[in-house]
Amino acid sequence: MLTLNRRELAGAFGDIGTDLPLLVAVVMAAELDSANVLTVFGLLQVLTAFTYRMPMPVQPLKAMTSLVIAQKIAGNILLGAGIAIGVVMLVLSLSGILERLTRLIPQAVVRGLQLGLGISLCLLASKEYLAAEQVQGYVLAGVAFVVVLVLSDSRKYPAALVVIALGLVYAFMFKISPLRFAESFDLQLPTLFTPSLDDIAKGFVLLAIPQIPLSLSNSIIATKQLSNDLFPTRKDITVQKIGITYSLMNLVAPFLGGIPCCHGAGGMMGHYTFGGRSGGSVFIYGLFYLLLGLFFSKGFMQLIHVFPLPILGVILFFEGLSLSFLIGDLAEQKRSFFIALLTGIMAFALPYGFAAALVVGTLAYYLPLPFQTLTRQ
Repeated sequence: MLTLNRRELAGAFGDIGTDLPLLVAVVMAAELDSANVLTVFGLLQVLTAFTYRMPMPVQPLKAMTSLVIAQKIAGNILLGAGIAIGVVMLVLSLSGILERLTRLIPQAVVRGLQLGLGISLCLLASKEYLAAEQVQGYVLAGVAFVVVLVLSDSRKYPAALVVIALGLVYAFMFKISPLRFAESFDLQLPTLFTPSLDDIAKGFVLLAIPQIPLSLSNSIIATKQLSNDLFPTRKDITVQKIGITYSLMNLVAPFLGGIPCCHGAGGMMGHYTFGGRSGGSVFIYGLFYLLLGLFFSKGFMQLIHVFPLPILGVILFFEGLSLSFLIGDLAEQKRSFFIALLTGIMAFALPYGFAAALVVGTLAYYLPLPFQTLTRQ
């Protein structure tokens, strides 16, 4: 059941620390229309909320967007890559290959991938976000950290809402006036875009191929496992369903100028950690982006540049901690715990670490001889 209350409202912003910086950076690097990107991103959230009726997130494809940002790849190629990976994921889902692949991956490896993602999020928060406002930023982050700890179980005053409100008050007091932001109000509808075959082919080679291992490990396998952990009664959430909605998002979004998207374990944990239990948090999150895209896209970049990054960093840090702590259920299984640690360290420490961790962790599980001495009971 899709519920709308304060807890869902708080949970809605549990993934904003990951999504917002990526959206801003990719819009700037690929010179995309922010109205298109924001509106389509919000629409996908709303549709996903009604499809799953649980905190199933929609996130930018991280490997793709990172490559676009780092290498300044053109926006039309990014949109073509969305079509390409949508086709690939649809074939894998409908053929049953995706189900067979995921059955081969042991839980220890999935826990390791979640650990690796959790550590990556915590490091990102610490290095890039918390120090962004210098001394004021550390003070702001400290206050936000205490707020989250104190209000972590509060239903009356959800922690994420208080923290986001703190960030907005700081921004409007010291960096921008509410009146100046309101002046950017203007209705802008998405414009249609048709990727060429050349865009799709280049997108497949340059962006989709590097993205596929991360999508299999985090967007599909780890998300399905986390769904089992948090919502064990939801038997309708299958790998095939996650794969199909992943593919459909990317077969539709590029034609409206929207960036390629996926589901993800980190996003689900972010929504859940701060109160999301139904699709309500995802629905509210989607409305936030829809309103920005349709009416305030001209002021979007302005607001993002003044919103304090330490606030986003605190939210991101707790999301990472929650993911990392899932490894605790393997604490009494020494061999599985060792493999999960190995997988997690590889995932965050190596280039293309999630792909390498997926392969090495799975081999370590099925070929245990080199690890018997280290993991002997």
